[in-house]
Amino acid sequence: MDIVCNIITLYTLVVFGRIILQIAVQFGRLGSEHPVRRVEEILGLAVDPVLRPIRSVIPAVPMGGMNLDLSPLVLIIGLQILGRIVC
Repeated sequence: MDIVCNIITLYTLVVFGRIILQIAVQFGRLGSEHPVRRVEEILGLAVDPVLRPIRSVIPAVPMGGMNLDLSPLVLIIGLQILGRIVC
């Protein structure tokens, strides 16, 4: 059971890391070969398949000149609930 709890915790950290790096890439205007962008893309491979179904149900919220994607927040809340149930 500890392994499942650790996987949930690790995946939550991966989602947080992807959020932070995505913001850094967007506001830093980093090139495609920048190491931060490459790490963000790798984390995206782990996170995006789970976020896609959530994004199809919950659209991005317009905020000023940009759209706020709430799907990572929903995923993190879902992982926390899952963690409370399982762990």
